[in-house]
Order: sequence, then C-alpha cells, then structure tokens
Amino acid sequence: MQRIKNIILMDAFKYDVFVIGGGSGGLTVVDEAHKLGKRVGVAEFVKPSPQGTTWGIGGTCPNVGCIPKKLMHMAALVGEHRHEAHAVGWQGVDTHASHNWEILVNEVQRQVHNINKGYKGWLSETPGIDFYNKLGRLRDAHTVELIDKDGSIETVTSQYIVLAVGGRPSYPNDIPNARELCLTSDDIFSHKKLPGKTLVVGASYVALECAGFLNGLGFDVTVIVRSILLRGFDQEMAERIGDYMQLHGVKFIRGSVPSNIVLSENGKKKVTWKIGNEEHNDEFDTILLAIGRYADTKNLGLEQVGVKTNPESGKVIASDADQTSVENIFAIGDCVQGRLELTPTAIMCGKRLIERLFNGGNKLMEYSDVSTTVFTPLEYGCVGYAEEAAIQKYGKENLQIFHSEFTPLYWNFCNRKGTCYAKLIVDKQTDIVIGFHYLGPDAAEVTQGFGVFIKMKGKKSDLNNTVGIHPSVAEELVQLSSWR
Repeated sequence: MQRIKNIILMDAFKYDVFVIGGGSGGLTVVDEAHKLGKRVGVAEFVKPSPQGTTWGIGGTCPNVGCIPKKLMHMAALVGEHRHEAHAVGWQGVDTHASHNWEILVNEVQRQVHNINKGYKGWLSETPGIDFYNKLGRLRDAHTVELIDKDGSIETVTSQYIVLAVGGRPSYPNDIPNARELCLTSDDIFSHKKLPGKTLVVGASYVALECAGFLNGLGFDVTVIVRSILLRGFDQEMAERIGDYMQLHGVKFIRGSVPSNIVLSENGKKKVTWKIGNEEHNDEFDTILLAIGRYADTKNLGLEQVGVKTNPESGKVIASDADQTSVENIFAIGDCVQGRLELTPTAIMCGKRLIERLFNGGNKLMEYSDVSTTVFTPLEYGCVGYAEEAAIQKYGKENLQIFHSEFTPLYWNFCNRKGTCYAKLIVDKQTDIVIGFHYLGPDAAEVTQGFGVFIKMKGKKSDLNNTVGIHPSVAEELVQLSSWR
C-alpha cells in the first residue's frame, strides 16, 4: 500500500526531485537521481557580486573556489621552481623575470569555462533532466517559483525539493565603502586588472591562500588579521604557516581590522586601521576581503514555507538525514548549519541522500575525520582532531603528541628557505591516531592516503610497523618517534 501511495504521489508532481542550486552538491543530486531513472529538475542563477562578477554553471568550486584557487597556487609554485632551477644548474633561467597576470587570468578562465561547458552540455542534452537558468524560490512545500532575469515567473512541482544554494563571501557592515572598493574570492580569479600592492583582510584559509599565491606571483601583499590565523584549525600549524609566509615576504598586521577605506585621487584605496590607540594608514591598489561566507538563503521563500534557519547565519537547520523542518524538503552543503564547507562533503552528502530517498539506502553522511588541505605556500593537510580540540575532549594527560620538524631533500638540494612539520595526536589508552597534521609539499596527496588510515581507526603501532618510502616527505609520518 505504501508503494502504491508513493507512486500516486510521484505522478501528482512534474518532478521526483527538484534541486535549487547548481553547485557540486546540487549537481550530484541531479546525477544520482537521474541514474535511478527519476525525473529531475535543477535551477541555478548566479547573482552578480557587488563588483558585477558572474560565472557559469557549477557553483563555487569550479568557478570561484577550489579549481581557480589551486591553479593560481600552482602558478605561484612554478615561479618558485624558476629560482630553484637556477640553483641546481639550469642555465639561461631568468630569475628576475616578471609575471603576466592577464595571461594567467585568461588561462584560468579558459579552464573554468571548459568545466562550465561540460556541465551545460550534460544538463541540456540529457533526457530526463531539465535545467533552468533561473532563480529558484519556494512557493509551498512542493512548488518552486522560477524567476527569469526579466522578472517573469513560472512554477514547477516536485515530490522532493533539495536546497543546495551554497554561500557567498561576507562583507563587513562596519567598514565604510567595503562593497564599492573591495574584491572578494568572487572577483579575484577573473579580475583582469593587475592586483598590484594588495591588502588581504581576514585570516581564513581563503585569505591566506590568496595572499600566498599573490605574493608568489610577485605582488606586495599584506594580511590584516583581527586575532588568530585559521580559526578552527590546529593553532600550532596555523602559526607555522604564518611564519613561513612572513619568511617568504608576506607582511602581517596582527590585532586589527580596517576602520575606514576611501578612494584616493590617484585611484588607490586608502585604508585606516588602529593598533591600540595608534592610528595607521596606507594606500593599496587592491583590497581583498576574505572574512568568511554566509548562506545564500535570503529571498528563497524559506520562512513562508516553514523551513527553519539559524537567524544569525541564515543557514538552514537540517537533521543528520538532511531533512529540514518541512518533511519533503532537504538541504545539503554549505547552506546547512553545522556542516563542513567543503566540496567533497557536499558531493558525498548528495549521493547518500538520493540513495536513501530512492534506492533503499540507510547511510548518513559522516562529518568526522574528513581530510582537507589548505593550499598556502607551505601546504597544510589535516584530518581528525586539532590539538586544542583533542585536549578539550580527551584531556592533555591522556594524549601523546608525536612531532617532527624536517627539511625535505629537494629543499636542501635547491636551498629553499624554511622547514616542514608533521604531527600525530594519539589517544594513549587505545593507541589510536585521532589527529593527523602535515605541513609540507604536496600536502593533499600525502593527507588523502593517511585520511583512509584515520578513518579506519589506525593505531600508532600500525605506523611503526610500516616501512616508509625513501626518500620522501611522507615517510616522516611513519617514523615519528619524538613526543610530548
């Protein structure tokens, strides 16, 4: 009887599932539902940034996040290798050659547009999937209004609705002219104008990643930080990242934020800030805000339908099964309260949601022990507990912290400045490694493998019994012996 009821319900609506938001999580829902033969619709409309920047289908990650960020990070690393090539005997390498920002931006955007083209072709050419380049808004629990750029509205109905609208960069309300005079990550990757002397506002991973690659590309970069670096990450590792960036030319202003930004007659932005009672100011060509992100849920019609949100963050409140306060409406990804703001978690969450809705699945997304990497000049990979969080949960006396500061063979060979660092946090009682932290080259590649080990509740003794690959940076992790 329940199966018959479900069939009747499905026939009553145009779609089995409709997704609002065409980012990584939303498109995963579309793909997985379509594979199971479901009728699927998706709406995606990019609202311009205050600087007027827009982009194509795919959401934050391929357009203004992971992909262009990694490409610019890699471009900066290539510049560093130029100096090192000369140090190991390559002749004719101009270590003082300048970088062409416009060429880089054009190449990055070419890569981005190729991804957009692939998504657009898939969505438009696949039978059973309807793509709407329109702004989606809830009318009721089963009805979505689709608003075109000219203001015209059509409606569609669906048995299930999935909210996957992601987030956008935040702007401070207490800094005059911030919206008019500042860029964010929505803008920098397609910004044709040379950044020049740049002030990065914030200490998030986005802030430090952007500061790192801009400095690596030869620009004068200053980061202004209210308090700590990389809030929520292991603070020993965060400070080591800051030290390395300073060693390689990035300047930091700690304990302050801009109090005023004005446009000077020469076209530069004059920024004022205070340290204690002393006022400081300087002029910059570019100001990049990276102070956090907010959920893009405003004007989505959530209140009139009864979908509950956090009044401060605007994020949707959902259960562990991604269900909102409205039974047939679900939410995944960055727009959900308490979720990790990472592309792979949104993708996995979307896969498991569709398995539960349509294929008899029962697995929930697990948000513990998720591997991630911060692509700062000295890359940082981690999974599991930060040291501060581990101490809070287990007690300092119940932990062993294994660590090593080391210099990779390649760095010694080409005289690169700085050192790398590895740290494992171990529960004394069980010998299980509950925290993995690595600062060094190729952090994502190193961390992904150890992420499996952490997920499987691997023990320190397992690592002790593992033969390392020599010479490599990863072998440091299987032979850590110093502890505190």
